[in-house]
Amino acid sequence: MADPMRIRARIKDGTADIRVLMAHEMETGQRKDSKGELVPAWHITEVEAMLNGKSVLKAYWGPGISKNPYLAFKLPNAKKGDKLTIKWIDNKGDSRTDDTTVG
Repeated sequence: MADPMRIRARIKDGTADIRVLMAHEMETGQRKDSKGELVPAWHITEVEAMLNGKSVLKAYWGPGISKNPYLAFKLPNAKKGDKLTIKWIDNKGDSRTDDTTVG
């Protein structure tokens, strides 16, 4: 299983500023290893953010996203103490879900 995401959710000027760092290798499927063979594609395909269980962001990614991707966005309806959950799924079926409290 992948390492936990680093999630920061802080209220600033009435809007939650969300920052997420995901640990993932994000292979494109085009790079070759030391033997000259292609390294199989392995990348995040879907990211979802939920505030108190309600979906507020859904992103569909491909192999063009860098290793250990960083995602930042703003939530105008978040309040201090709300539960923010971030989930990703990759092309191999692996997934990771982590949550934090908006502060």
